[in-house]
Amino acid sequence: MASKQELLEQMIIPVTTALGCELWGLEYLTQGRYTTVRIFIDGPNGVSLEDCERVSRQISSVFDVEDPIDGEYTLEVSSPGMDRPLYKESQYVRYVGETISVRMRIARDGRRRFKGVVTKVENGDVFLLVDNKEVQLSIDTIDKANVEPRYDDLMRQHNLLDDKE
Repeated sequence: MASKQELLEQMIIPVTTALGCELWGLEYLTQGRYTTVRIFIDGPNGVSLEDCERVSRQISSVFDVEDPIDGEYTLEVSSPGMDRPLYKESQYVRYVGETISVRMRIARDGRRRFKGVVTKVENGDVFLLVDNKEVQLSIDTIDKANVEPRYDDLMRQHNLLDDKE
């Protein structure tokens, strides 16, 4: 039987695809009787506020018809941002060579947090170079992972950083 999150993803993917966006990630959070559905969308050229509004309106309409969530809920639609969370193996693959921060569900080698460069991704594992040592982490055991933003590149792109520094 599919989880609530998987059922919601099955409802949302056709909507985001039809609107020219990619469903980057979905967080289904419940606290008592209150639920938050947080949806991250992306596109070839990023996403605008208008994209988020369009996706939000369409998903709200689908949820109104299908009624997949009992009780009250809040729907949030946004870009994954520069420090984008990583959910799927294919997303880790996109960031080989980049630095990510990882929080594990269970301690590994006495620690739950790792920050390192993604060296490769294979068979459900992500390999990080942490303190000049390669660490192999199962994606299934990762609680949360985010790309570390490269602010210097962004500032350089907008001519806000002197390259001589």
